[in-house]
Amino acid sequence: MTSPDLDPDLLKAFLAVAEHRSFTRAAAILNRTQSAVSVQIRRLEERLDVRLFHRTRSGVALSAAGQELLVYAKRLLELNAEAVDALRARKREAMVRLGVMDDYGTIVVPPLLAQFAKSHPEIRVEIETGLTAPMPARLGEAYDLVIAMHPEGHGDGELLRREQAVWAAAASYSAGAPHDMLPVALYPPGCLFRQWAADALDAAGRPWRLAFVSQRIAAVEAIAAQGLAITVVKAGTLPPLLRVLSERDGLPPLPAADIRLHRASNLSRPAALLADHLQRAISELSAI
Repeated sequence: MTSPDLDPDLLKAFLAVAEHRSFTRAAAILNRTQSAVSVQIRRLEERLDVRLFHRTRSGVALSAAGQELLVYAKRLLELNAEAVDALRARKREAMVRLGVMDDYGTIVVPPLLAQFAKSHPEIRVEIETGLTAPMPARLGEAYDLVIAMHPEGHGDGELLRREQAVWAAAASYSAGAPHDMLPVALYPPGCLFRQWAADALDAAGRPWRLAFVSQRIAAVEAIAAQGLAITVVKAGTLPPLLRVLSERDGLPPLPAADIRLHRASNLSRPAALLADHLQRAISELSAI
């Protein structure tokens, strides 16, 4: 046998009668007729199979069962109100979807998001890091904002900052003689740094091999930090365990990159606020 459900509307009618000791006053408070309230109380008594009130000269009084139900009714209605308020607050909470390349997503952007959260705690930001080349095409579908890397002087969006691509390796690493095979740790196809590294080494006639590939910049940098390979990073996000290699080390120069902010059309106000904050904050970073 299943337990009867306690309908919140019936509990509200019960609570009104219990608090005002009168069906008439309870009906006025609930903006219902007295007969409607009486029907609700009768329905609740039938579901519970108990008598909740008995009549007195001054009105009605709670029975022993009614006194017991009063405690639970208050708790249930308070919990119901709490659930409704929580879900409504969640609905009011705005969400912005941000796509950004891995190094900016772990080094540059987090402190900027912390600043933004202090001023706009009601705005929740979902951040996805990875190769940004395909991200702008998914604006409005998967992202509201994208911070992407482009070749210098190319790309849509707002220019935030110019970054110089540099070769990097462990402090103790030696690139060896020009004819030595150079192990390189890079990123998957589609990454500008991978393309630039291959093009520069091939143009310089420097023998090289792809020693390690990962989508995660932390993994690539960890391989380089162990002295197992060299890699390509942005000068502005050079990891502390790596040093910059140059033409003195026998490495060819690399191009510069533009960091650009892409906004979806018809941005929500929360997304526009975050976009303006990121645009201002990243543009103010020290030029490389």
